[in-house]
Amino acid sequence: METMKLSLPMTEGDARSLRAGQYVLLNGLVVTGRDKVHKYLAGSAPPPETIPFRLEGAVLYHCGPVIREENGVLQVVSAGPTTSFRMQMYEPFVIEHYKIRAVMGKGGMKGPTVEAMRRSGCVYLNAIGGAGALLAERIKTVKGAWMLEEFGRAEAMWAFVVEDFPAVVTIDTVGGNIHEEVEIHSKEALRKITASH
Repeated sequence: METMKLSLPMTEGDARSLRAGQYVLLNGLVVTGRDKVHKYLAGSAPPPETIPFRLEGAVLYHCGPVIREENGVLQVVSAGPTTSFRMQMYEPFVIEHYKIRAVMGKGGMKGPTVEAMRRSGCVYLNAIGGAGALLAERIKTVKGAWMLEEFGRAEAMWAFVVEDFPAVVTIDTVGGNIHEEVEIHSKEALRKITASH
């Protein structure tokens, strides 16, 4: 499958056109969010206009970046993905309420989140685990942070302008789910191994 360059923000049509197994290069604004941001968004439901970054059409990256400041300029040192399942209980609301078009992290998501993706037109993007420093090189500008004082650097929502940031579509809107396929194949392989002994 050909690698696709995606301009952000995404439309619903963009998201629905993507298929599991497709490689993408993201260009534009990506926002981060981990446990505390998700809990706050789902619990307090702040109106979108009160958040300094546009979430509609956004890629929401499960990431706690390492950021340093040099001469007043913020620089991302590492930006690897966080395990997405930690955000599972909050993600369906966040996707639907804020019209997120892609969730990015590692490990995939399940059940209610996958259903919310199908309903709303949102995909899951798997970023490369263990490559935080390399991924940070694809971040060209730090636009700012939200809830920085409340949550600290690792848990605040950051907005980054990225250039050719690589990811793989692993859950699409039409039932494609590579995480489920791997789980099924792994269980079958384990069954065969245990049956032969």
